[in-house]
Amino acid sequence: MNNYSRRKFIKLMAGTGALLSASSLLTSCRKTASARVVIVGGGFGGSTCAKYLRSFDGTLDITLIDSAKRFVTCPFSNMVISGMQTMDSISYGYSAQTDRGVKVVHARVQDVDAVAKKLTLEDGRVLGYDRLVLSPGIDFKWDEIEGMQVSDAELIPHAWQGGAQTTLLRRQLTAMRNGGVVIVAPPDNPFRCPPGPYERVSLIAHYLKQHKPRSKILVLDAKDKFSKQALFMQGWKELYPGMVEWVAGSNGGRIDEIDVAARSLYAAFGDAHMADVVNFIPPQKAGVIAHRSGLTNNDGWCDVDQRTFESKIHKDVYVIGDASVAGAMPKSGFAANSQGKVCAAAIVSSLRGVAMPDPSYVNTCYSLVSPDYGISVAAVYRHSKEKGIYKTGGGVSPLDADAAYRLREARYARGWYDSITMDTFG
Repeated sequence: MNNYSRRKFIKLMAGTGALLSASSLLTSCRKTASARVVIVGGGFGGSTCAKYLRSFDGTLDITLIDSAKRFVTCPFSNMVISGMQTMDSISYGYSAQTDRGVKVVHARVQDVDAVAKKLTLEDGRVLGYDRLVLSPGIDFKWDEIEGMQVSDAELIPHAWQGGAQTTLLRRQLTAMRNGGVVIVAPPDNPFRCPPGPYERVSLIAHYLKQHKPRSKILVLDAKDKFSKQALFMQGWKELYPGMVEWVAGSNGGRIDEIDVAARSLYAAFGDAHMADVVNFIPPQKAGVIAHRSGLTNNDGWCDVDQRTFESKIHKDVYVIGDASVAGAMPKSGFAANSQGKVCAAAIVSSLRGVAMPDPSYVNTCYSLVSPDYGISVAAVYRHSKEKGIYKTGGGVSPLDADAAYRLREARYARGWYDSITMDTFG
């Protein structure tokens, strides 16, 4: 723990959102050792885990691996797509990690040998570990979409991973004619950021209202209900009357075939829908390296001990963030941040041979219906052996709020983003 006093450590833990027992972990960190922890994935989960591992135990040899030199967040990417922010404003480097003594390696992981406790990079380098954390994010189930393959995302972008796809969808919207049709097609659960597609619809509608007011948005949803549905639909009716049409999965919204060249989507009922811009968000699964490492279940996600996030398949391998099966927690950046802290505490406790403090987990999600109209949902979660991670409390924005309330929530959304990115990447 270096020179941390008990009072300083407790203060640090109070701000983590993990709500762990500080005194137990402090005792464990007084023991001296130098274990190797390798983290794959530098997003909200992996970067947070690296930061808090270093805070909890300064003796650890920590390596953070990510192929990109800058991480582009999915939160607030809809602001970029709608032209209200730049890519630079949602992109973060890793200098803070190197400054605190974390080794940062920019490379792709080719293979994980969980028995030998080593991983191989694409350039041939081999790294050993005592504990491994995977935070690989998501990949897509392209084989479930008739008529579409991964390369077709260059024509019909999903924009569900921050970066080039974000700018591609933005370019397509700006090039679209006034009076054109935009289709947004969200996937079935589970998927990354449950309210995200509907914030995207909202902010695209805001852009169209200003620049291409004769245009329409058709939402073809694989589901019959979605996160914060009443709040979003209230906002659409108030701000974008007649511009947004939402079709439930059981009413023809579920897509089972795509003609990429014609930008046509075919519903399970046989109806065809054509558009000038199509944002099809495919069904999802854990990131590629989780599958290569043999860590996934039949649904494509990683089963973990939801108390520690250690894999149920391989000992001393932990999976956090979108790739993990985390009980009642959604797949979100804030959830991954919370899980990263819990995982860091679990690893330090394991290495020191002490019982891990009882964890609590949190998630908060703000959505913008317009730049001045915000809505939110928040929840606190606990863990039990019988239930796994379960929700113990939370709240959602009221339906009857006035304009001043919505404006405050929009401002809180920006403060939330600044806070979570500083905690993760700062």
